Amino acid sequence: MSAAFRSSTRFINALPTASLTSRGAAPFSKGVSVNLIAQHDSHGEYDPMHRAGKAASFALKFGRSTVRSGINAAPSVGRRMIHTSVAAERDPVASPDFSKYRASSSSTNRNLSYFMIGSMGTLTAAAAKSTVVDLVTTLSASADVLALAKLEVATSSIPEGKNVVVSWRGKPVFIRHRTAEEVEEANAVDMKTLRDPQADSERVQKPDWLVMIGVCTHLGCVPIGEAGDFGGWFCPCHGSHYDISGRIRKGPAPLNLEVPSYSFSDDNETLTIG
Repeated sequence: MSAAFRSSTRFINALPTASLTSRGAAPFSKGVSVNLIAQHDSHGEYDPMHRAGKAASFALKFGRSTVRSGINAAPSVGRRMIHTSVAAERDPVASPDFSKYRASSSSTNRNLSYFMIGSMGTLTAAAAKSTVVDLVTTLSASADVLALAKLEVATSSIPEGKNVVVSWRGKPVFIRHRTAEEVEEANAVDMKTLRDPQADSERVQKPDWLVMIGVCTHLGCVPIGEAGDFGGWFCPCHGSHYDISGRIRKGPAPLNLEVPSYSFSDDNETLTIG
């Protein structure tokens, strides 16, 4: 292979593929013998006359330019690298060295681990608290439901010996401010004569206040107050009679009138039902 390098006005040509001897004899090339004569064949194409020592025209040409003065560059021999930059100096099968990435002190990593664990724990606790609060808020009763769940009644608005009927959770509630005579009458009843035996003290928190759900235990009618054979309540639907303590005394009702959950304020001015 021939190549030309241009430097100012001169050409520098690489070593040609073939050269002539000083007297123009047969051409020669390094490592190639041209003195061998081919075997004779019937066509006469490989007789000695075809190798008269004349070199091929392409072997003596140097490109487009005519050589005026030739400087042949000597072939160079160099070390071939696997990589294009530098030779590999490390053993490719050796384990990588990560010593420069390791912390100089184990306590540094420990402190960082404690910090990360504490931070993640705090965030998790905050997220859990928010979730629980939202869940409880969603499941808890709304303000209107709570308003229906409890009912407050001023005791001063109910005179002694009178009944008041209020609505609580869609049901009528009887509140009776009893007199001392009514309390004595309720306590004087023989328990053996009652269909649903229950002492008066078990049905009241304060002797002079009686609180009951005004629904007959027979078929759910609403009894009438201050009526009946026992001076208490009378159910006009099927004739059930209740005494001044709300206990069934006569008629088809099987049980006493139900007593709801209620409480009094510290000054006894407010009665809270529910």
